[in-house]
Amino acid sequence: MAPLPEADAMRRAILLAARGLGSTSPNPIVGCVVLDPAGEVVGEGWHERAGGPHAEVNALRQAGERARGGTAVVTLEPCNHTGRTGPCALALIDAGITRVVHAVADPHPLANGGAATLAAAGIDVEGGLLADEAAASNEAWLISVLRGRPFVLWKYAATLDGRIAALDGSSRWITGPQARADVHRLRSEADAVVVGSGTMAADDPHLAVRDHEHPGRPQPLRVVLDTAATATKAGARVLDGAAATLICVAEDAEAAHLPRGSLLRLPRAADGTGLDLTALLAALHDRDVRSVLLEGGPTLAGAFVRAGFVDKVVGYLAPALLGAGPTALGGAGITSIGRALRLDVAETTRFGPDLRITAYPRPATPDTRVTAAASATTEES
Repeated sequence: MAPLPEADAMRRAILLAARGLGSTSPNPIVGCVVLDPAGEVVGEGWHERAGGPHAEVNALRQAGERARGGTAVVTLEPCNHTGRTGPCALALIDAGITRVVHAVADPHPLANGGAATLAAAGIDVEGGLLADEAAASNEAWLISVLRGRPFVLWKYAATLDGRIAALDGSSRWITGPQARADVHRLRSEADAVVVGSGTMAADDPHLAVRDHEHPGRPQPLRVVLDTAATATKAGARVLDGAAATLICVAEDAEAAHLPRGSLLRLPRAADGTGLDLTALLAALHDRDVRSVLLEGGPTLAGAFVRAGFVDKVVGYLAPALLGAGPTALGGAGITSIGRALRLDVAETTRFGPDLRITAYPRPATPDTRVTAAASATTEES
Protein backbone atom coordinates (compact mmCIF):
# COMPACT_ATOMS: atom_id res chain seq x y z
CA MET A 1 0.00 0.00 0.00
CA ALA A 2 1.33 3.44 -0.90
CA PRO A 3 2.20 5.83 1.95
CA LEU A 4 -0.71 8.00 2.98
CA PRO A 5 -0.20 11.69 3.80
CA GLU A 6 -1.47 12.77 7.19
CA ALA A 7 -4.25 14.88 5.67
CA ASP A 8 -5.57 11.87 3.77
CA ALA A 9 -5.29 9.80 6.92
CA MET A 10 -7.36 12.41 8.77
CA ARG A 11 -10.03 12.34 6.06
CA ARG A 12 -10.18 8.58 6.49
CA ALA A 13 -10.38 8.96 10.28
CA ILE A 14 -13.33 11.37 9.90
CA LEU A 15 -15.16 8.81 7.78
CA LEU A 16 -14.42 6.10 10.33
CA ALA A 17 -15.69 8.30 13.18
CA ALA A 18 -19.06 8.75 11.47
CA ARG A 19 -19.70 5.03 11.79
CA GLY A 20 -20.29 5.61 15.49
CA LEU A 21 -23.12 8.13 15.03
CA GLY A 22 -26.04 7.11 17.20
CA SER A 23 -24.06 4.54 19.21
CA THR A 24 -21.50 6.37 21.33
CA SER A 25 -23.51 8.86 23.37
CA PRO A 26 -22.75 10.38 25.81
CA ASN A 27 -19.26 10.02 24.34
CA PRO A 28 -18.09 11.68 21.12
CA ILE A 29 -17.59 9.96 17.81
CA VAL A 30 -13.87 9.49 17.13
CA GLY A 31 -11.84 7.92 14.35
CA CYS A 32 -8.16 7.00 14.31
CA VAL A 33 -5.66 5.91 11.66
CA VAL A 34 -2.21 4.61 12.65
CA LEU A 35 0.72 5.04 10.24
CA ASP A 36 3.97 3.15 10.61
CA PRO A 37 7.32 5.03 10.42
CA ALA A 38 7.23 4.72 6.61
CA GLY A 39 3.77 6.30 6.39
CA GLU A 40 1.93 3.08 5.66
CA VAL A 41 -1.54 2.55 7.18
CA VAL A 42 -1.20 -0.26 9.72
CA GLY A 43 -4.28 0.28 11.88
CA GLU A 44 -7.74 1.82 11.77
CA GLY A 45 -10.41 2.16 14.40
CA TRP A 46 -13.37 4.14 15.62
CA HIS A 47 -15.32 4.45 18.84
CA GLU A 48 -18.07 1.93 18.21
CA ARG A 49 -20.23 2.23 21.33
CA ALA A 50 -20.30 3.90 24.72
CA GLY A 51 -18.37 1.84 27.25
CA GLY A 52 -16.37 0.09 24.54
CA PRO A 53 -12.77 0.67 23.48
CA HIS A 54 -11.99 4.10 22.09
CA ALA A 55 -10.87 4.69 18.51
CA GLU A 56 -7.17 4.84 19.36
CA VAL A 57 -7.26 1.52 21.21
CA ASN A 58 -9.04 -0.22 18.34
CA ALA A 59 -6.56 1.17 15.82
CA LEU A 60 -3.56 0.25 17.98
CA ARG A 61 -4.84 -3.30 18.40
CA GLN A 62 -5.03 -3.67 14.64
CA ALA A 63 -1.57 -2.17 14.19
CA GLY A 64 0.15 -4.23 16.87
CA GLU A 65 3.94 -3.82 16.96
CA ARG A 66 3.87 -1.99 13.63
CA ALA A 67 2.62 1.09 15.50
CA ARG A 68 5.96 1.51 17.30
CA GLY A 69 7.73 4.60 16.01
CA GLY A 70 4.68 5.58 14.00
CA THR A 71 2.02 8.29 13.88
CA ALA A 72 -1.54 8.28 15.21
CA VAL A 73 -3.97 10.52 13.31
CA VAL A 74 -7.07 11.15 15.43
CA THR A 75 -10.18 13.28 14.90
CA LEU A 76 -10.32 14.37 18.56
CA GLU A 77 -7.54 15.05 21.08
CA PRO A 78 -6.83 11.73 22.85
CA CYS A 79 -8.58 11.54 26.20
CA ASN A 80 -6.63 11.91 29.42
CA HIS A 81 -8.89 10.34 32.01
CA THR A 82 -10.00 6.94 33.25
CA GLY A 83 -13.71 6.25 32.96
CA ARG A 84 -15.22 2.99 31.73
CA THR A 85 -12.00 2.71 29.69
CA GLY A 86 -8.46 3.88 30.31
CA PRO A 87 -6.88 7.08 28.98
CA CYS A 88 -6.03 6.94 25.29
CA ALA A 89 -3.02 9.20 25.80
CA LEU A 90 -1.33 6.50 27.90
CA ALA A 91 -2.31 3.79 25.39
CA LEU A 92 -0.53 5.73 22.65
CA ILE A 93 2.55 6.21 24.81
CA ASP A 94 2.65 2.51 25.74
CA ALA A 95 2.32 1.53 22.07
CA GLY A 96 5.48 3.47 21.18
CA ILE A 97 3.77 6.09 19.02
CA THR A 98 6.17 8.98 18.36
CA ARG A 99 3.82 11.49 16.71
CA VAL A 100 0.13 12.29 17.27
CA VAL A 101 -1.90 14.50 14.93
CA HIS A 102 -5.39 15.44 16.11
CA ALA A 103 -8.03 17.62 14.48
CA VAL A 104 -10.04 19.08 17.37
CA ALA A 105 -9.02 19.86 20.95
CA ASP A 106 -11.18 18.09 23.53
CA PRO A 107 -13.32 20.71 25.32
CA HIS A 108 -14.55 18.33 28.02
CA PRO A 109 -13.07 19.35 31.39
CA LEU A 110 -12.76 15.73 32.56
CA ALA A 111 -11.13 14.34 29.44
CA ASN A 112 -8.93 17.06 28.00
CA GLY A 113 -5.21 17.42 28.55
CA GLY A 114 -4.21 14.43 26.46
CA ALA A 115 -2.02 16.54 24.18
CA ALA A 116 -0.06 17.87 27.15
CA THR A 117 0.42 14.36 28.55
CA LEU A 118 1.69 13.13 25.18
CA ALA A 119 4.05 16.08 24.80
CA ALA A 120 5.41 15.54 28.31
CA ALA A 121 6.26 11.98 27.29
CA GLY A 122 8.36 13.28 24.40
CA ILE A 123 5.80 12.65 21.68
CA ASP A 124 5.52 15.15 18.83
CA VAL A 125 1.95 16.52 18.96
CA GLU A 126 0.16 18.62 16.35
CA GLY A 127 -3.43 19.84 16.52
CA GLY A 128 -5.85 21.48 14.12
CA LEU A 129 -5.47 19.33 11.00
CA LEU A 130 -8.82 19.46 9.14
CA ALA A 131 -10.40 20.81 12.32
CA ASP A 132 -13.50 22.22 10.62
CA GLU A 133 -14.33 18.96 8.89
CA ALA A 134 -13.81 16.90 12.04
CA ALA A 135 -15.81 19.32 14.17
CA ALA A 136 -18.71 19.28 11.70
CA SER A 137 -19.04 15.51 11.94
CA ASN A 138 -18.90 15.67 15.74
CA GLU A 139 -21.03 18.82 16.06
CA ALA A 140 -23.72 17.39 18.31
CA TRP A 141 -21.31 16.25 21.00
CA LEU A 142 -19.12 19.33 20.81
CA ILE A 143 -22.02 21.76 21.13
CA SER A 144 -23.59 19.74 23.93
CA VAL A 145 -20.31 20.04 25.88
CA LEU A 146 -19.92 23.74 25.16
CA ARG A 147 -23.54 24.65 25.94
CA GLY A 148 -24.28 22.14 28.66
CA ARG A 149 -27.45 20.93 26.93
CA PRO A 150 -28.34 18.61 24.05
CA PHE A 151 -27.72 19.69 20.47
CA VAL A 152 -31.09 20.33 18.78
CA LEU A 153 -31.73 19.61 15.10
CA TRP A 154 -35.14 20.76 13.85
CA LYS A 155 -36.46 18.70 10.95
CA TYR A 156 -39.55 19.49 8.92
CA ALA A 157 -41.10 18.57 5.58
CA ALA A 158 -43.10 21.11 3.60
CA THR A 159 -44.35 22.10 0.18
CA LEU A 160 -42.61 24.88 -1.73
CA ASP A 161 -45.09 27.35 -0.25
CA GLY A 162 -44.17 26.25 3.26
CA ARG A 163 -47.23 24.12 4.12
CA ILE A 164 -46.78 21.03 6.27
CA ALA A 165 -50.37 19.84 5.77
CA ALA A 166 -53.40 20.63 3.65
CA LEU A 167 -56.35 22.68 4.87
CA ASP A 168 -58.20 19.46 5.80
CA GLY A 169 -55.25 18.36 7.94
CA SER A 170 -53.97 15.64 5.61
CA SER A 171 -50.19 15.45 5.33
CA ARG A 172 -49.25 11.93 4.18
CA TRP A 173 -47.18 12.11 2.20
CA ILE A 174 -45.80 15.53 1.37
CA THR A 175 -42.38 14.14 0.47
CA GLY A 176 -41.40 10.96 -1.33
CA PRO A 177 -39.96 7.70 -0.01
CA GLN A 178 -36.32 8.72 -0.46
CA ALA A 179 -36.72 11.79 1.71
CA ARG A 180 -38.68 9.84 4.33
CA ALA A 181 -35.93 7.22 4.45
CA ASP A 182 -33.41 9.99 5.09
CA VAL A 183 -35.49 11.14 8.07
CA HIS A 184 -35.07 7.69 9.56
CA ARG A 185 -31.33 8.08 9.13
CA LEU A 186 -31.54 11.31 11.13
CA ARG A 187 -33.52 9.48 13.79
CA SER A 188 -30.98 6.67 13.96
CA GLU A 189 -28.19 9.19 14.59
CA ALA A 190 -30.05 11.08 17.33
CA ASP A 191 -30.24 10.25 21.02
CA ALA A 192 -33.84 11.46 21.30
CA VAL A 193 -36.77 12.36 19.04
CA VAL A 194 -39.11 15.06 20.39
CA VAL A 195 -42.68 15.92 19.42
CA GLY A 196 -45.43 17.95 21.06
CA SER A 197 -49.04 17.34 21.96
CA GLY A 198 -50.33 18.65 18.63
CA THR A 199 -48.38 16.05 16.65
CA MET A 200 -49.27 13.40 19.21
CA ALA A 201 -53.01 14.08 18.99
CA ALA A 202 -53.08 14.39 15.19
CA ASP A 203 -50.77 11.56 14.14
CA ASP A 204 -50.24 9.13 17.05
CA PRO A 205 -46.63 8.81 15.80
CA HIS A 206 -44.43 5.82 16.49
CA LEU A 207 -41.12 7.74 16.37
CA ALA A 208 -38.94 4.62 16.23
CA VAL A 209 -36.44 4.00 13.43
CA ARG A 210 -37.69 1.75 10.64
CA ASP A 211 -35.54 -0.16 8.15
CA HIS A 212 -32.60 0.15 10.51
CA GLU A 213 -29.33 -0.12 8.57
CA HIS A 214 -27.37 -0.71 11.78
CA PRO A 215 -29.12 -3.44 13.80
CA GLY A 216 -26.82 -2.97 16.80
CA ARG A 217 -27.49 0.76 17.06
CA PRO A 218 -29.92 1.65 19.85
CA GLN A 219 -33.28 3.21 19.11
CA PRO A 220 -33.53 6.89 20.07
CA LEU A 221 -35.45 7.89 23.16
CA ARG A 222 -39.00 8.92 22.21
CA VAL A 223 -40.07 12.14 23.93
CA VAL A 224 -43.56 13.63 23.91
CA LEU A 225 -44.30 17.06 25.40
CA ASP A 226 -47.88 16.68 26.63
CA THR A 227 -48.37 19.34 29.29
CA ALA A 228 -51.89 18.38 30.35
CA ALA A 229 -51.42 14.64 29.67
CA THR A 230 -54.45 14.67 27.37
CA ALA A 231 -52.90 13.97 23.96
CA THR A 232 -51.21 10.69 24.88
CA LYS A 233 -53.74 7.90 25.23
CA ALA A 234 -53.19 4.64 27.08
CA GLY A 235 -52.73 2.70 23.82
CA ALA A 236 -50.48 5.24 22.10
CA ARG A 237 -47.95 3.78 19.69
CA VAL A 238 -45.03 5.44 21.52
CA LEU A 239 -45.84 3.21 24.51
CA ASP A 240 -45.43 -0.04 22.57
CA GLY A 241 -41.98 -0.97 23.93
CA ALA A 242 -40.13 -0.66 20.61
CA ALA A 243 -37.97 2.02 22.23
CA ALA A 244 -37.74 3.85 25.53
CA THR A 245 -40.28 6.67 25.92
CA LEU A 246 -40.72 9.77 28.07
CA ILE A 247 -44.09 11.48 28.27
CA CYS A 248 -43.37 14.93 29.69
CA VAL A 249 -46.26 16.45 31.61
CA ALA A 250 -46.77 19.33 34.00
CA GLU A 251 -46.09 18.72 37.67
CA ASP A 252 -49.80 19.10 38.46
CA ALA A 253 -51.20 17.14 35.48
CA GLU A 254 -53.49 14.17 36.01
CA ALA A 255 -51.57 11.33 34.35
CA ALA A 256 -52.74 8.16 36.08
CA HIS A 257 -53.50 6.58 32.68
CA LEU A 258 -49.84 6.72 31.65
CA PRO A 259 -47.16 4.21 32.70
CA ARG A 260 -45.24 5.61 35.64
CA GLY A 261 -41.92 4.48 34.20
CA SER A 262 -42.51 6.55 31.06
CA LEU A 263 -43.60 9.70 32.88
CA LEU A 264 -41.47 12.80 33.41
CA ARG A 265 -42.96 15.70 35.32
CA LEU A 266 -41.57 19.13 34.50
CA PRO A 267 -42.32 22.65 35.72
CA ARG A 268 -44.68 24.74 33.68
CA ALA A 269 -43.45 27.65 31.63
CA ALA A 270 -43.47 31.03 33.29
CA ASP A 271 -46.74 31.95 31.56
CA GLY A 272 -48.32 28.66 32.58
CA THR A 273 -49.24 27.56 29.05
CA GLY A 274 -46.67 24.81 28.53
CA LEU A 275 -43.52 23.17 29.83
CA ASP A 276 -40.21 24.82 30.57
CA LEU A 277 -37.81 23.93 27.76
CA THR A 278 -34.76 24.68 29.87
CA ALA A 279 -35.92 22.07 32.38
CA LEU A 280 -36.68 19.63 29.57
CA LEU A 281 -33.23 19.91 28.02
CA ALA A 282 -31.57 19.68 31.43
CA ALA A 283 -33.52 16.50 32.20
CA LEU A 284 -32.56 14.97 28.86
CA HIS A 285 -28.92 15.95 29.35
CA ASP A 286 -28.98 14.23 32.75
CA ARG A 287 -30.15 11.09 30.91
CA ASP A 288 -27.06 11.23 28.68
CA VAL A 289 -28.96 12.67 25.72
CA ARG A 290 -26.51 14.74 23.71
CA SER A 291 -28.51 15.17 20.48
CA VAL A 292 -32.20 15.83 19.91
CA LEU A 293 -34.16 15.53 16.68
CA LEU A 294 -37.09 17.93 16.93
CA GLU A 295 -39.98 16.59 14.84
CA GLY A 296 -42.84 18.51 16.42
CA GLY A 297 -45.30 20.81 14.71
CA PRO A 298 -45.14 24.58 14.23
CA THR A 299 -45.96 25.50 17.84
CA LEU A 300 -43.21 23.41 19.36
CA ALA A 301 -40.73 24.41 16.66
CA GLY A 302 -41.61 28.05 17.23
CA ALA A 303 -40.97 27.74 20.95
CA PHE A 304 -37.52 26.23 20.36
CA VAL A 305 -36.66 28.89 17.79
CA ARG A 306 -37.91 31.67 20.04
CA ALA A 307 -35.76 30.34 22.86
CA GLY A 308 -32.61 30.07 20.76
CA PHE A 309 -32.47 26.31 21.23
CA VAL A 310 -32.32 25.30 17.55
CA ASP A 311 -28.75 24.54 16.49
CA LYS A 312 -29.42 23.13 13.03
CA VAL A 313 -32.31 23.06 10.55
CA VAL A 314 -32.99 20.34 7.99
CA GLY A 315 -35.92 21.10 5.69
CA TYR A 316 -37.30 18.69 3.10
CA LEU A 317 -39.09 20.65 0.37
CA ALA A 318 -41.49 18.90 -1.99
CA PRO A 319 -42.24 20.35 -5.44
CA ALA A 320 -45.90 20.90 -4.60
CA LEU A 321 -48.19 23.80 -3.70
CA LEU A 322 -51.14 23.78 -1.30
CA GLY A 323 -51.99 27.46 -0.87
CA ALA A 324 -53.54 26.88 2.56
CA GLY A 325 -52.94 24.84 5.69
CA PRO A 326 -50.50 25.05 8.60
CA THR A 327 -46.99 26.35 8.00
CA ALA A 328 -43.78 24.82 9.28
CA LEU A 329 -43.11 27.46 11.93
CA GLY A 330 -45.38 29.46 14.18
CA GLY A 331 -45.14 31.53 17.33
CA ALA A 332 -41.43 32.14 17.00
CA GLY A 333 -41.71 35.73 18.26
CA ILE A 334 -40.59 37.22 14.94
CA THR A 335 -42.71 40.25 14.09
CA SER A 336 -40.75 42.07 11.39
CA ILE A 337 -38.37 41.30 8.55
CA GLY A 338 -35.60 42.98 10.51
CA ARG A 339 -35.96 40.34 13.22
CA ALA A 340 -35.91 37.37 10.85
CA LEU A 341 -33.69 34.53 11.97
CA ARG A 342 -31.20 34.29 9.14
CA LEU A 343 -29.69 30.92 8.28
CA ASP A 344 -26.44 29.92 6.64
CA VAL A 345 -27.07 27.14 4.11
CA ALA A 346 -24.50 24.39 4.43
CA GLU A 347 -25.80 21.89 1.90
CA THR A 348 -28.54 21.18 -0.62
CA THR A 349 -29.23 17.59 -1.70
CA ARG A 350 -31.79 15.96 -3.99
CA PHE A 351 -33.79 13.00 -2.74
CA GLY A 352 -35.87 11.85 -5.67
CA PRO A 353 -38.16 14.78 -6.52
CA ASP A 354 -37.55 16.49 -3.17
CA LEU A 355 -34.86 18.87 -2.02
CA ARG A 356 -33.17 18.71 1.38
CA ILE A 357 -31.73 21.97 2.68
CA THR A 358 -29.36 21.88 5.65
CA ALA A 359 -28.75 25.20 7.38
CA TYR A 360 -27.54 26.72 10.63
CA PRO A 361 -28.99 29.73 12.46
CA ARG A 362 -26.66 32.64 11.90
CA PRO A 363 -25.11 33.59 15.25
CA ALA A 364 -26.05 37.01 16.55
CA THR A 365 -22.51 37.40 17.87
CA PRO A 366 -19.31 35.51 16.99
CA ASP A 367 -19.34 33.50 20.21
CA THR A 368 -23.02 32.51 20.14
CA ARG A 369 -22.28 28.91 19.27
CA VAL A 370 -20.03 28.41 22.28
CA THR A 371 -22.11 30.09 24.95
CA ALA A 372 -24.94 28.76 27.02
CA ALA A 373 -28.44 29.41 25.68
CA ALA A 374 -30.93 31.50 27.63
CA SER A 375 -33.90 30.10 29.51
CA ALA A 376 -36.89 29.18 27.39
CA THR A 377 -40.48 28.01 27.51
CA THR A 378 -42.91 26.31 25.16
CA GLU A 379 -46.55 27.03 24.53
CA GLU A 380 -47.30 23.51 23.31
CA SER A 381 -50.12 22.25 25.51
